Amino acid sequence: MLGRENTRLPDADQALPGRERPVEISGEHHVTGHAIVPPFPDGSEELVLGMGCFWGAERLFWSLPGVHATAAGYAGGTTPNPTYEEVCSGRTGHAEVVRIIYDPTVIGTPELLRLFWESHDPTQGMRQGNDVGSQYRSMILTTSPAQRQLVEQSRDEYARALEASGRGPVTTEIVDLGSFYYAEEYHQQYLSKNPAGYCGLRGTGVSCPIF
Repeated sequence: MLGRENTRLPDADQALPGRERPVEISGEHHVTGHAIVPPFPDGSEELVLGMGCFWGAERLFWSLPGVHATAAGYAGGTTPNPTYEEVCSGRTGHAEVVRIIYDPTVIGTPELLRLFWESHDPTQGMRQGNDVGSQYRSMILTTSPAQRQLVEQSRDEYARALEASGRGPVTTEIVDLGSFYYAEEYHQQYLSKNPAGYCGLRGTGVSCPIF
């Protein structure tokens, strides 16, 4: 999972064309047995997060109370239904992300965001540690205006905490979710299938204020 040095997002005319057919996956979560494809339980909410390599990022969330399902995928770019190799080329604009489906009556968006901020370094631009490339950028893709407001508030709170600790500015990209594309089956819940697999997640050691 070491990154290639593809640190610039492609223009639309430079992006790979992709394909119409989505990747085929089992649709079943390897840990919980829940479906990772719609339809999801009534009342569920969705948040999509990019924080570097999606293997370790997905593991952070799948066992939390109130999280119904997680899935590894690609989002934030241009190319439809990309492959992993295409995303790693830097020519899709996509980041590696984790889709989180959760029950907001059990776990709130702020709790998920706090774990997100504290579990990676959101000041690194197009990388996370040794993983270099636009696919590893810090990113939050929101699914409602209310969720986006919470996300922006949490970013501002954490940015102040980072500044007070001598860290640089937050580079996390915040956008509304367009399309989410599932990653290949072998990426789904990878660290459950391969417990000794690679995980490059590293936080800053700076606590995120509760808001």
